[in-house]
Amino acid sequence: MRFLQQRRQFRDLSEKEVLGLAISSEEDDARIYRMYADRLREDFPDTAKVFEGMATEEDEHRRRLIEAYQARFGGTIPLVRREHVAGYYARRPIWLVENLGLERIREEAAEMEREAEQFYLNAAKASTDPDTRKLLGDLAAAEAGHQTAASELERKHLTDAAREDEDRSAHRQFVLTWVQPGLAGLMDGSVSTLAPIFATAFATHDTWTTFLVGLAASVGAGISMGFTEAASDDGQLSGRGSPVKRGFASGVMTMLGGLGHALPYLITDFWTATTIALTVVFVELWAIAWIQNKYMETPFLRAAFQVVVGGALVFAAGALIGGG
Repeated sequence: MRFLQQRRQFRDLSEKEVLGLAISSEEDDARIYRMYADRLREDFPDTAKVFEGMATEEDEHRRRLIEAYQARFGGTIPLVRREHVAGYYARRPIWLVENLGLERIREEAAEMEREAEQFYLNAAKASTDPDTRKLLGDLAAAEAGHQTAASELERKHLTDAAREDEDRSAHRQFVLTWVQPGLAGLMDGSVSTLAPIFATAFATHDTWTTFLVGLAASVGAGISMGFTEAASDDGQLSGRGSPVKRGFASGVMTMLGGLGHALPYLITDFWTATTIALTVVFVELWAIAWIQNKYMETPFLRAAFQVVVGGALVFAAGALIGGG
């Protein structure tokens, strides 16, 4: 709270400080684009070239701003950064974006340019000083120019064929890193927990005990699947991506798959809870079939047959064991 109180309002900045803020912002954005380029260079070299070009454009605008400042105010540029100014557009931490998908990074870059342009336009409208108003308008025009330059760079470096290749590569990486381990976890969590949950349900007719068994089975299976997936392959040779991400996807989806039909047993009426749990199982199995069809290109009927028959057999085993 004390930090927020110490932040300056944009309207209180002098023209020197506005220029200093613009210079530091251009420098930060150039650094962000270069980090994107480094992150993408190995797998998406054409998009990396686009970001390198955008960083070069930011450097050029920063150079022009510095020249304008030195011509008007001399050589000492005040250190004003976006975090010093209340209401100034913020940049997301690079680590929150760089591990996301290719298209998400592209969208973030476009949003960066739009935010900068819009901020300067709004600031120019609010300014009462003619010189400051012109300065802010020039900055808005520069940011709009960034967007035009980015489009030209994309046309130069990112042809339709190159973009299609990169999009296919990004989709494949998404499937290998998130979908495949997540699907394996969902299948394991949904199917493997059927027997202990429904065996307990039919053996005890006690919904609370059934819920506890389901909770323990789901959490335990999630932890086991997560660590197994993370330890099975470091992703270096297989290209399947970060073992931490794969382990997280597998573990979470395993736990959710089991909890789906364990949570209904928080309802005290046994047959109501069991009916809802069976409905959830049906939805889970069809969701698995849909994911297999959409991402793994498995024919839907074959996928549905596999998961429904497998789930039915496991459920029958649990019901028979519990009923016996």
